[in-house]
Amino acid sequence: MHVNQIFPSGDPAEFEGLTPKEMEYLGFLQGFVEYAIHDKAQSAQPQTLAHALADSPAGQLAWVGQLLAAVEPAVVLTVASIYWFTNTAASSARFYYENQHSETSTRPTTVPIGLASFANDMKTIRKFAERDHKNIVSWSEFDRGSHWAAHDAPDLLVNDLRQFFARAHLDQSQGQIERPE
Repeated sequence: MHVNQIFPSGDPAEFEGLTPKEMEYLGFLQGFVEYAIHDKAQSAQPQTLAHALADSPAGQLAWVGQLLAAVEPAVVLTVASIYWFTNTAASSARFYYENQHSETSTRPTTVPIGLASFANDMKTIRKFAERDHKNIVSWSEFDRGSHWAAHDAPDLLVNDLRQFFARAHLDQSQGQIERPE
């Protein structure tokens, strides 16, 4: 599994002993979460939002445009068009609801994980990642890119994906990957 972020659990006790830099990372996360109305709306009532977005191409464009305000207009139009023509506003919104309402396992994962952390996005704190994931095979931190790395740093993301899956494939062929129980 390759990801751009690994979140802390939110237990206040886990923040003890963090460095000032790690606390800065958490501050960025808190600011992002407070701003992320899309996350709150979709995790609370995804079907209501989905019906509105599926009913109006202008509504779909406004929703995507607000979320991707910092991205060039051609990308905003492309993303909105993909949602509109495939009618996937509901399934994408539903992800947030399911994620918010699912049971979280207390056991660490054992599948191979790769992380790509971009300069202008939430930074993952290694101590939390290692606590919750026992098979981190790749950890990359980049000096550019954002939450939309696929758009603003595709070269970094693609190269990181390639090296992660090459490494995971090599480890699997050598029998070094732990299998989930």
